[in-house]
Amino acid sequence: MSEPAQRREPRPAGTFKLGTIAGSDVLVSSSWFLIAALIAFLMAPRVEQVQPGLGPWKYVAGLTFAVVLYGSVLLHEASHAVVARRYGFQVTSITLHFLGGMTAIQGESRTPRQEFWIAVVGPLTSIAVGLAALGLWFITPDGLLLMAVEGLAGANLLVGVLNLVPGLPLDGGRVLKSAVWRVTGDVHRGTIAAAWGGRVTAFVVLLWPLVQEQVFGRPPDIFDFVLSFVIATFLWAGATQAMTSARVRSRLPLLRARDLARRTLSVPGDLPLAEAVRRAQVAEAGSIVTVTGSGKPVGVVNEAALLATPEERRPWVAVSTVARTLEDGLSIPVGLSGEELIQAIQRAPAAEYVLVEEDGTVYGVLATADVDRAVRL
Repeated sequence: MSEPAQRREPRPAGTFKLGTIAGSDVLVSSSWFLIAALIAFLMAPRVEQVQPGLGPWKYVAGLTFAVVLYGSVLLHEASHAVVARRYGFQVTSITLHFLGGMTAIQGESRTPRQEFWIAVVGPLTSIAVGLAALGLWFITPDGLLLMAVEGLAGANLLVGVLNLVPGLPLDGGRVLKSAVWRVTGDVHRGTIAAAWGGRVTAFVVLLWPLVQEQVFGRPPDIFDFVLSFVIATFLWAGATQAMTSARVRSRLPLLRARDLARRTLSVPGDLPLAEAVRRAQVAEAGSIVTVTGSGKPVGVVNEAALLATPEERRPWVAVSTVARTLEDGLSIPVGLSGEELIQAIQRAPAAEYVLVEEDGTVYGVLATADVDRAVRL
């Protein structure tokens, strides 16, 4: 069976497309250029020590190492993409940024097994690259090439091991999530446990400069404190976002369009707006839908547009002038609930939707604000 065409998302602002790998766009964030310049600057003294007399070319050598290093990061992210696509997920992009990379996978894992393998393959790839570079170290002659091989081995082994730390948003957090999910049968508990692991990891990273001298014998400098703060902030934000998402998603099974529907008044589109509002007040309806002579819904009154119309003009304005035409996706079945309801809203973002029964008759209107409120209670 041929694979369905993949829907392309708009490229995020501040990114540049390099090409395509594993069926996904490879994007580079503008922040990557900052970290690449920083790596070139930090590597320059080491390059000068290994190969004296290069002058400004030592920075070019450092920049080349940054490119090679992020090539291995790309392999790490591509491995996530390959496994995710094998499980049937769409992968829209792989983005390289100043803290590493990110693979945009559409949808959530359906089983703990999928979650485990999609997550763990990244660190395993980094460790494999590190071990391969370590093997090359024994046969690489002295010079800049050996320096690059050493750096590649050390960086990938470090990235691979650290990514297995059991806390979101690290890959190890997803591994922990899959384990808790497998044991408890509850994906949301798995996410919450892994998110707390991420928060603990962020706290440890923040304190790291204070114990660095005792462990490595080197006192921390301002760069160590800034780097630990940036990484800890990233980890804490990612863990908190995952925790919030898990709590929201745990409420989705209780979310039903029928229960959230506002009482609706159906009126012809040429009815004066003032009369439509009067009828809605008498019927205690929270929304107004315009319909054809046969009762087919064609529009839903926009509350903001209604309020913006002065009362003295309403007797002379047709209700259709403040109604939004029901385009594709703005009329949805009243029986939708949970994930299906959220997906229907995401496919066609709007303030209101007309809920219809199986026979096409209007049941009510669903306001996005009501859905948001129900999810966050």
